[in-house]
Amino acid sequence: MADKSISLPPDGQLLMYQDGALRVQVRIDGKTVWLTQRLMAELYQVTVANINQHLKTIYAEGELSPEATIKQFLIVQTEGGRNVTRTVDHYNLDAILAVGYRVRSGRGTAFRQWATARLSELLVKGFTMDDERLKTGQTFGDDYFEELLERIRDIRASERMFYQKI
Repeated sequence: MADKSISLPPDGQLLMYQDGALRVQVRIDGKTVWLTQRLMAELYQVTVANINQHLKTIYAEGELSPEATIKQFLIVQTEGGRNVTRTVDHYNLDAILAVGYRVRSGRGTAFRQWATARLSELLVKGFTMDDERLKTGQTFGDDYFEELLERIRDIRASERMFYQKI
């Protein structure tokens, strides 16, 4: 855990993902999302002990390194009428996905089906898109669409050069 504790403001950048049955709040920091073990357990509908065991195995097997995937955030909670600050480990998207490929639950199966569909689309089409998020644009940074347009222009420019050579 090379990173020092980071305190995010209570109104810090948070995303809510919901599928009708589940609502998950994730932290966004450093161009990735972060979840605690408790939130991963809610996401995949398993116990915290189950998530902990999968993470230990992932790190022991060298699939991921703790230094690259764990960041501590300061969390302020109200306990018994007083505010208590605690440092809590959060795990980045790489760790969240790695756990998703290991958990054995209905939610884990649904995750693997979703991930396989996205990977298949990427391999067949060369891209994958989240149409609903793109339509609303609410969960992207200020420069997201500019970056997307720049990438499309780059592809179109290389396409023009290809046809000029023919």
